[in-house]
Amino acid sequence: MKRVLLTGGTGFIGQEALPFLLERGYEVHIAARSGEPDGPAASSAVHYHRCDLLRDSCEALVAGIQPTHLLHFAWYAEHGAFWWALENLDWVAASLRLARAFAAAGGARAVFAGTCAEYDWGFHTLDEGLTPIGPATLYGCSKASLYRLMSSAANRLRSSLAWGRIFFPYGPRDQAGRLLSTVIDKISAGEVVACSDGSQARSFIYVEDVARAFVELLDSRVEGAVNIATDQVYTVREVVLSAARLCGGESMVQFGASPPQPNEPPFMRASVRRLYDEVGFRPRFDLIRGLQATVGLRCTLGTSKSIDKDINLTHV
Repeated sequence: MKRVLLTGGTGFIGQEALPFLLERGYEVHIAARSGEPDGPAASSAVHYHRCDLLRDSCEALVAGIQPTHLLHFAWYAEHGAFWWALENLDWVAASLRLARAFAAAGGARAVFAGTCAEYDWGFHTLDEGLTPIGPATLYGCSKASLYRLMSSAANRLRSSLAWGRIFFPYGPRDQAGRLLSTVIDKISAGEVVACSDGSQARSFIYVEDVARAFVELLDSRVEGAVNIATDQVYTVREVVLSAARLCGGESMVQFGASPPQPNEPPFMRASVRRLYDEVGFRPRFDLIRGLQATVGLRCTLGTSKSIDKDINLTHV
């Protein structure tokens, strides 16, 4: 029996991973601060455990579950604050405790969520084996430090480790204030959207593909860092205009009305060689399909219901 402990399982990416884990035959144990959510469980193979990983003993939780696999998404990711929040340090410590508890319980395979912010963004193409690690924020530094510590301890922990570096995910349940959620919510409310010139190019990826990529990585034997992205690069202008058209408010977007973020790189492409060739992943959503799903479901949910209040979520 494959038994996985899933952290951040009620968050932006974690909740999308659940059906793929069940599809692959996992018994899923979700650690969440609030315990089991309202409503019936998705399956008898899903078990919720009330646990605050920053304050509670994860050793007792892991020892009781005896998971064979660990999929760790939980982290502090409050929009606008996570880049320099001191909570990043708390999550490094909590993640190390969790990794040690998992190894002590005989866990065989762990996959952690990293971020493209670990890289030096002075390079156009970010490759796991070639691009220098040079984070410019406390968030990126914390993730990079955790990966370095975990990699150094892997032989002693005796667990197989993979590390998924996430690139620019989007989806209907994203936090308010981020790029696409702002565009959709403001146009839906009849408000003008002020944007930069939109020339920045990025490797955007739909959240369902992110979650499936992590589950396929978990189920593989690939170890080390793996970029979680697609081989397609789009400008912010292309993405925003496409979303605005789907909302029926293309004329409500004002490009150049907001200044660009300081030190923002103009172009960022993810190398997906490891994800595509070694893991065998292929995305199911191109940009238009992903935006259609995002706009349709976010508008159906309504803004107030689309924002997850649990800030222990993975972010780029």
